[in-house]
Amino acid sequence: MSHQLTYTTCVCRNLIHRKLRTLLTLCGVGVAIGAFVCLVGFSSGFEQEWMRLYSGSGTDIAVIQQTFLSSSVDESAADKVKALPMVANAVPLIYNIMDLTPEVNALVYGWRADSYEIDSLQVLSGHVFHAGVPEVMLGDVLAGTLKKGVGDTVEIEGTTFTVCAIVHGPSALEAGAVILPLDQLQMVSGLVGKVSTLHVRLKPAPAGVAPAVYLKNAEAAIEAVLPGLRAVPAADRAQNNQFVQLAHASAWGTSAVALLIGIMGIANTMAMSVFERTREIGILRALGWKQWQVLLLIELEAALIGIFGGVIGLGLGWAALRVLGTLPQTATVVSSHVPLLLIVEALVIAVCAGLLAGALPAWRGSKLSPIEALRHD
Repeated sequence: MSHQLTYTTCVCRNLIHRKLRTLLTLCGVGVAIGAFVCLVGFSSGFEQEWMRLYSGSGTDIAVIQQTFLSSSVDESAADKVKALPMVANAVPLIYNIMDLTPEVNALVYGWRADSYEIDSLQVLSGHVFHAGVPEVMLGDVLAGTLKKGVGDTVEIEGTTFTVCAIVHGPSALEAGAVILPLDQLQMVSGLVGKVSTLHVRLKPAPAGVAPAVYLKNAEAAIEAVLPGLRAVPAADRAQNNQFVQLAHASAWGTSAVALLIGIMGIANTMAMSVFERTREIGILRALGWKQWQVLLLIELEAALIGIFGGVIGLGLGWAALRVLGTLPQTATVVSSHVPLLLIVEALVIAVCAGLLAGALPAWRGSKLSPIEALRHD
């Protein structure tokens, strides 16, 4: 108990004694963890919206090429999939990100006029587009951003389209998107006869067949009739499509840079602390403290900085998500709710960052000779 009290007293006194340095270090760690919480929280929200996109329309399987970022699936493949006994419907589609104005870009979907995906949309005004006609439906959020209504026009890849409807979809990815006839998007994109993917809706599983087994059998049947293509469950596709992967990679990459800066800040603070307390460490060693006790003391200080910096970072990250939730461009994708798993990850990373940053200063401090330390000015 006395050792615990000694450690607690020493750690708190050392951190409080150097208020400005401790505060600056806490701010650095807090900003790093805040960036992690905000960016990873944003990318996770983006992934959830893709999941809502599939679940809202009732899509069970997405058919894609084996290669990454490919848009060269033959449109005619949908007919082969439709012929399978377990398939209720299969629709070809294109999705891409395109510039609508110099300031605004958006997801652009190309659907067939008879696609079951349209059933998931609520038409707020106007009418559903017609195949072969240069018409577009705007998600309600995007329509507000562009200040467009039914009868207005938008330009996509140099072609003018008339807004035929304002719609609201089950996910933010539709609320902020442009939806136009598949044949029209194929023409402006130079992809006649080609699509990005096929969305497949399955018939209900027969009695006595587990849904997971039924889904696996359907995937195998689709891949058998479409050699070279992959049938991916909608949940897996939501996690692994190129947009989500890019969002996750950007979030973790940016967070890693911020965390590295935070680690350097803690390392600098602990190195200066050990240098300034050389005589104090010598006295502790002379009083009988072992090397591991000195090392533990310094590592506890670094871990405590990590913990408090992590708590500050959680607050900053939550506040950043709240701000993003008020911006028109991100309001429908961002949630200010921070999942428990993300909180735990942030705190674990903060503590590990503190321990890693304090490792070298702690080792050097533990190696100080009591006699040399007591001679230090």
